[in-house]
Amino acid sequence: MDLFDRTSSVERLRFFDGQPLFAADLDGIADFNSAMRWLHNRSLHQPGIGNGFAVSGKKGDREVRVQPGYALDNGGHEIVLLDTDVESVPPVAAERDGTAVFFDLTVSYPADADLEEAETRDGICLPRGVVRLRERPVFCWVRLERDVTGRLKPVDPTQGADIDAGVKIVLARAQVRSCQLDADVSILERRNARPPVRPHIACGRQIGNWDLWTATDSAGKSFPIGVTMAIDTTGASFHVTPCYSARVDAADRARPLQQSSGAGNADLLALDMPAFVDSASATGFTCNVAVVNLTAALDDRLGQLLVAQARNAWGVVWFGIEE
Repeated sequence: MDLFDRTSSVERLRFFDGQPLFAADLDGIADFNSAMRWLHNRSLHQPGIGNGFAVSGKKGDREVRVQPGYALDNGGHEIVLLDTDVESVPPVAAERDGTAVFFDLTVSYPADADLEEAETRDGICLPRGVVRLRERPVFCWVRLERDVTGRLKPVDPTQGADIDAGVKIVLARAQVRSCQLDADVSILERRNARPPVRPHIACGRQIGNWDLWTATDSAGKSFPIGVTMAIDTTGASFHVTPCYSARVDAADRARPLQQSSGAGNADLLALDMPAFVDSASATGFTCNVAVVNLTAALDDRLGQLLVAQARNAWGVVWFGIEE
């Protein structure tokens, strides 16, 4: 549960001499401090490796070695390894076609049920209880397969979702054949917990859901001036509102710029200006395209025809630069 869901106020704790303290009081302090620290990590960092976690393994080895390190998951939890860990290579022969099997070695934050009891003490007139739990990261080999595009992805969709969400942090990629490494391990798939300082650039193309773009005159009457579409850029993972640029893309489709007037004449429609961006945010923007009728005024009838054809013919190509 998130800190905001379970905390009604932020309080500074005070104590006085002679105050009785119970286990719940001290556990509450530890839980609150942990929650604030995890909130800090989620707010200022991203899931990934902060320091260390070097992985070594050469072709022919039957195990890989993971050096001490520090990482963060999507909940802001600190994944800490204080000594060298040795992980055996998965005992697989090969794929059906005889090629090596791909695996990602991941690390994750341990659940409370996975923690080792490091110290217990007798209570005063009460049973013995645990006072220290030893945290140790959970390592997991995730088997990969190629999809229809040839891209490697986890065989288990649940594990794939955990990796994408940042619950499991990828440390290295291995190729295994005959129960040993078929090549040196790769660390190109690792993600850094510190966001890159260089600009983040992303682009995309969206087709389709155009609506009529209208304006209002001084008398309060609305009239069509073009088409508009909401562009979704969630997949770009921008953290703040980037600088967007957009253009209409109809090169590979029929041009929707000529409409029938219904009286034997043709209304020739043309772009009045380039597509421009409105209502920009980190997750999207609105693309507006003004259109003019070269033979008569652009009325509601032509506006609806324009929208209908634009939905089948126009796309929007965009890119964003996040400083």
